[in-house]
Amino acid sequence: MTVNEQLSRAERLVDLIAPKLQLVEEELRRNFQSQIQTIHDVGQHILAGGGKRLRPALLLLVSKMLRYDGFRDVVYGAVIEFIHTATLVHDDIIDEAAIRRGRTSINYRWGNNLTVLVGDYLYTHSMNMALAEGNLEVLRLLSNVTIRMIEGEILGLETNGRHDITRDDYFDIVGRKTAALFGACCRIPAYLVEMPESSATSLFNYGFNLGVCFQLIDDLLDFTSSTEVLGKPALSDLKEGKVTLPLLLALPRATESERAMIARIASTKTFDGDPADILRLVQKYDCLDETRAIARDYAGRARAALTPFADSPAKEALELALDFVLDRDR
Repeated sequence: MTVNEQLSRAERLVDLIAPKLQLVEEELRRNFQSQIQTIHDVGQHILAGGGKRLRPALLLLVSKMLRYDGFRDVVYGAVIEFIHTATLVHDDIIDEAAIRRGRTSINYRWGNNLTVLVGDYLYTHSMNMALAEGNLEVLRLLSNVTIRMIEGEILGLETNGRHDITRDDYFDIVGRKTAALFGACCRIPAYLVEMPESSATSLFNYGFNLGVCFQLIDDLLDFTSSTEVLGKPALSDLKEGKVTLPLLLALPRATESERAMIARIASTKTFDGDPADILRLVQKYDCLDETRAIARDYAGRARAALTPFADSPAKEALELALDFVLDRDR
């Protein structure tokens, strides 16, 4: 798919919700105002970095599909984006990342001590925003998802540098760190309208499976994209000690020397040879194609979860979001 085709698809995704998505952006800016100048400055830096705003967009599209026409979905869209941003802020400290979305990361510009506090501020402020809306069921969902995300971070740290993790370990971490928040942002609109629990569960399942698909494509792009396109160095996951699905698929098929190479890079977080050797290895064993096939399977599960809902432009956009995630290049 060409860049123009991807942009066209992205535009179609947001057309239905463009006015509300702009309101989410305004809500983010309004909630980054603070008498503490540093919080204001960091907020401006974060917001200037942009981002896909995919999670708020999904929340608004589900809300549109359910024919909700109030303002609370805008607030919850901002809440979800703040939670997501908090995870990125903390991730950059853990990974010692210098670049985020093509710009200097907060930890490199302001230092780890302040960056930890900014992440904490974002988490706490997001919950305060949700609390002000007065729906304890949504607050409970967000609290549980945030706990799962932190558990995923802890599991990720415990397995960092190891090449002997299992596929179950990998998908458990992905489910907690990434997919649960996708599930929550698609489940929240069901609290804003009258809806059977079975339908609300379907919405969560749509988001969760989309989230797994999103992470699998993220892992693929780490092998196939570039710093200019991705906004971070290629093969940065392995250099940070993370063994993702393409390498997990390759390990049982690899030679003893190839396994030793993967283990050495993951444990030392240093390439002692040509990084292209890793790319050739996953291509040799068709692991990139297999990872993409698994991502398509999760996209199929997400699509099936939309079956109970009547056809509408918003539902079509949610189905289109699956293709967008599968075909994205950044």
